[in-house]
Amino acid sequence: PAWAPDDPHGCCAQRTPEPFKLLGILDVENIPCAWDSVLYGSLGSVVASFGHFLSCNAGVGGFILVILGFWFHCRYNYAKQRIQQRTAREGMKNKLLYEGTHLDPERKQNNGNSSN
Repeated sequence: PAWAPDDPHGCCAQRTPEPFKLLGILDVENIPCAWDSVLYGSLGSVVASFGHFLSCNAGVGGFILVILGFWFHCRYNYAKQRIQQRTAREGMKNKLLYEGTHLDPERKQNNGNSSN
């Protein structure tokens, strides 16, 4: 039969694929920016190698420069986005906590404008 007798889920059981690990250590599917860095680094090494008449040193150098450059650029933008998300989340939490109370900044502004 198409299914193994010791398989409790039968023939159509979903198996979770193992994550792709580069060199067995770098989990490029779950680390932000890793997959793009490796992809663009590989492309950069090919371009640098062809640009310098198939030089292996230029290929390796291009790979290292592109992968590190893209990694730091991407991680910087990722960190900046996380900070903006945290700030927005805290602002929404404070809005919910203080709305309608005497600590509400919008209420203080409205009271100041109505007294004029």
